[in-house]
Amino acid sequence: MEAIFDFVKKLVDNLDSFGFPFLIFFIGVLEFSFGLYKRKWPKNERWVDVTCFAAPILVLRPIFAYVALHFLPVLLPGLANVFAWVPFFWGCIIIAIADDLTQYWYHRLHHQVPWLWRFHRTHHSASYMGMAMASRQNAIYTLFFSQIYLTLALVYLGLGIPAIVVRGIKSTITTLAHSSIPWDKPFYKYKVLHPLAWVLERTISTPATHHAHHAATADDGVGYYKGNFGNMFFLWDIIFGTALISRQYPKTYGISHYEADPWYAQLLWPIFKSNVEGSELAPNGPMVKLDAADTQIVSINANGHGHDSNTAFAQATQ
Repeated sequence: MEAIFDFVKKLVDNLDSFGFPFLIFFIGVLEFSFGLYKRKWPKNERWVDVTCFAAPILVLRPIFAYVALHFLPVLLPGLANVFAWVPFFWGCIIIAIADDLTQYWYHRLHHQVPWLWRFHRTHHSASYMGMAMASRQNAIYTLFFSQIYLTLALVYLGLGIPAIVVRGIKSTITTLAHSSIPWDKPFYKYKVLHPLAWVLERTISTPATHHAHHAATADDGVGYYKGNFGNMFFLWDIIFGTALISRQYPKTYGISHYEADPWYAQLLWPIFKSNVEGSELAPNGPMVKLDAADTQIVSINANGHGHDSNTAFAQATQ
């Protein structure tokens, strides 16, 4: 039994160190080889994707490690490894629910609270989908990922190996859900696979359900940026009534009023502002602009004057 445990530990350690980056590289090669970005990757967007991918690895991970090593022993003294007795399977369940459910609400709030939207806007600004989109986030948004600190605490309390396994599984699911490779299409095409598709699309995020969340419009019955917030588990959208399952892909992605803000503003707003006048990321720019078919255009200035920001934004995102 001890030999099996050591083998599993080495396997998941390797997955966390070089296994997942290799998966990212492999998916990226496939996407470019088959032209699935459809030549929609201009220079500014490449810089956004590359810096958003590199920043968490080079800067944010060391910050999180510092928090875990220096602050958790102070905040939770004497509790290191107190949950080490929890069986591996149940440890994975605890980590998966705690991590992903927290992120569901964190993500949802950034769509429904006007002043939070600009921290999440970078994730939706691209006019294409691809594996790079999984990490395309404003650095401040990532820094305050609520589930990261909850998971760090659970690791400190003794659920380290389950956390590594769940991280590998979740990273794979979210990357494949953002990828331009429509791996779920065969499940919808072949009737014999329909029962499996029914379970799959209600359990985890798939390209069809998550691509809908990144659609540029909601007027075609496919795009649904007002829901489909789940990251690893689509189950949360089913439970909380924010799910739309169409088994179709949007024709266009991104933000319809996107002004191609410079990469540094998208990465580090509000530390750096956009030089594009009228952008949501520009100095004194509107808090949020919406022009979906099911709502009036909403334009809120930086001071929140004008239209009723909370009411309009809530109506447009719920």
